[in-house]
Amino acid sequence: MAALLSAAPAVSAQTVDVDYRCKTPIGDKSAVSPIDIKAVKSGSAHRLTMSFRKGVSSSPVELGPGAMKPSALIKVAGAGSGTVAVSGPANSRAIPANTPIKINDLSGTYTPRVSGRVTFTAGTLTIKALGTTTTCTPGNNPKPSLTLEVKGASSAGTSSGSSSGASSGSSVGSSAGGSTGGSGLPRTGPADSAVALGTFGGTVLLAGAAGGLWLTLKGRRRT
Repeated sequence: MAALLSAAPAVSAQTVDVDYRCKTPIGDKSAVSPIDIKAVKSGSAHRLTMSFRKGVSSSPVELGPGAMKPSALIKVAGAGSGTVAVSGPANSRAIPANTPIKINDLSGTYTPRVSGRVTFTAGTLTIKALGTTTTCTPGNNPKPSLTLEVKGASSAGTSSGSSSGASSGSSVGSSAGGSTGGSGLPRTGPADSAVALGTFGGTVLLAGAAGGLWLTLKGRRRT
């Protein structure tokens, strides 16, 4: 039992109050909503779900069904870093004017690159409705809503592939370079043979000319 417990991934989830400061088309507004973030493992990834316990911001006019579309960012820290984009369906029912806007659950996928403990914290919330955009930013520096032990993809395949490519490239390069810069004469084909024969022929020709000149000079000295 102890071994099973130690092998299980460490998960810590809690509801965190997030004080959203919203920039709306009709001015600044604020609202506090408890936030839950849950994760369900799916293969090498984790499906995150962000839930709002209370409404956030409001509209001066009624929002009919499908008029409001929410999305948000979840901040990632710890062994990982960055953000995870989450989104959800538009409102299925009308939202009366001047009432807190209830945000449906927002979902997104997180795929870890490295192994370790990762935290997930509520980030910026965006509400689009009737051609306008409201941006809500946490103003109270909230704590993480979820802490999770994750396992990143193995790097063995990448490292072996890169090392084999590098070794094969370097061996080819050194082999090609060594054939021209080594101590032995190159033997690469007919072209080099032709050059060698041409050089040999030129040497014979020079030797013959030198011999003829020597005989001519010797004959002149005797006369």
